[in-house]
Order: sequence, then C-alpha cells, then structure tokens
Amino acid sequence: VQQVARDIVERIADRGQVDFVVDVAAALPLKIVCDLMGIPESQFQFVFDRTNIILGAGDPEYVAEDVDILTALLTAGGELAQLMNEVAAGKKGGDGTDLTSVLMNTDLEDDKLTDADLASFFILLVVAGNETTRNAISWGLHYLTQNPDQRAIWQDDFDTVAPTAVEEIVRLASPVTFMRRTALRDTVLGGVDIAEGDKLAMFYLAANRDEELFPDPVRFDVRRDPNRHVGFGGPGPHFCLGAHLARREIRVMFEALFSRLPDIEASGPPDVLQSNFIHGIKHLPATFTPGGSVAP
Repeated sequence: VQQVARDIVERIADRGQVDFVVDVAAALPLKIVCDLMGIPESQFQFVFDRTNIILGAGDPEYVAEDVDILTALLTAGGELAQLMNEVAAGKKGGDGTDLTSVLMNTDLEDDKLTDADLASFFILLVVAGNETTRNAISWGLHYLTQNPDQRAIWQDDFDTVAPTAVEEIVRLASPVTFMRRTALRDTVLGGVDIAEGDKLAMFYLAANRDEELFPDPVRFDVRRDPNRHVGFGGPGPHFCLGAHLARREIRVMFEALFSRLPDIEASGPPDVLQSNFIHGIKHLPATFTPGGSVAP
C-alpha cells in the first residue's frame, strides 16, 4: 500500500494541479482491490467506470437522465460479473497468490464458491472497497484545507496524530450515508416504539454528528478522542470487513502527500455526488508546488 501511494504521488508531482479524486484518491483503493483480486491493470478503468455507475446511478454524470437507472445498474453489475468470471477462469489450475487464484484452487469440495458467488463477492468488494475509501481520502483533503490549524497539527507530528486524524476523517466523511435494517424484536429506541419487522433507516452521517456524543460535532479535530463514530457501520456482525485496510490506505496516502507535496490543498469546492446513499465527491481541484519536496 505504501509503494502504491508513493507511485501515485510521484506521477503527479510535477503537474502542480490535479483532479484530486480521479488522479489520487480513487487511484489507491482501486489498484489495491484490483491487485488483491488479480484483475489486470488494463481493466482498472473499466472497473472504475462501472463502480461509479453502481453507486452514482442517481447522478447524471454517470447515468444520463434519459437512461433507466435499474437497467444501468444491472448492466454495470453484469459487466463486472462477466469480468470476474473471465479472470477466475484464467486462474484455474494456476499457482497465483491473489485472492481469486486462492479461491479458485483451494480444495474445499463441500464449500466451493460458484461462479455467481465469486462474481457477487467481487462486485461487493470492489464497490465497497473502492468508492468508500476514495471518498474518505477526498473529504480528508477538503477538511484539511478548510482547517489549516488541524493540518499543521498533523503534519508537525504525523505518526502520533495519524490514528485519531484518520478516525476523524472517517467520522466527518461518513462515506455511506445510511443503511436499512429490519427490527428482529419489539424495542424502544430514543423514546420511539419499534415493532418486530419494522424497517429502519440508520443514518450514519447524522449519528456521526450527534451533539450528545461529540462535543462541537461539526468541528474537524484531528486529535478528537474518544471518537465513537459509526463510519464503519458500528459494532456487531455488520462492522466493515475492510476497516483496517481503509484506515491503512487513508493514513498511507496522506503520509505520501505530506512527504512529497507538503503544500497540496484543495483549490475549489468539492463537486459532490448526487446520491442519497453515498456521501461522495466526484471531483476536487487541488494545487501544489510543482516538483514538491525530495522523495524520501
């Protein structure tokens, strides 16, 4: 992850300005997840475009207003499934170490994944593991630009502050806005009666700004502690499977940026994704001194 982040930053170092989302924030998690699954680099853009459709179907930049959204979603999902099936077929009998190779060649006769299982797993992993971390990193640069005092605190003592800074980025970014669940039994929540079978929308973005839990909740504080956010879905069986990887990617990307391009900042407002499900940024202009500092 460190090397990928450094390579991404090195590629843009002489440019002086970038679309931070496309050129930086999206590039890291996309490559990590695709490498994990053994997807060839020639297909990265294909995967990127289809994940944009799946999680950004309500935005006309990704799905034209005259196109049926359900059709667009099913088409994008089907194309990703076909890619995964082709990749998996090519790895049968091989000795690759990527996750797809391991899954295809492990001797578990009673518990083998079907092609449909593998394709579904890949779509979930690549969508969740790409889009959410991309948006956390993008919001992170926006928050750091808007709060130069907090940026200075982190840059002055990166390793010490990084753990709380990453959690604060996830808290405020809340890449997934909400999730729907079904009540398994009668209960009372916040003084409201909830009956077994009721369908509930859990708004993570709102919970992460709860004034009862977070003092001055809209303030970006890289040293906030405790920080009991639910940006990874909260505790229990639905806790984000990729939380540790997401934290690692956010930390490593800002470490690479601060080291190589210490004055990088957002140079305009974020172009926010039109979605009620993903709290995302499509584009974010960023500027920095071309050449940056000497690579470590």
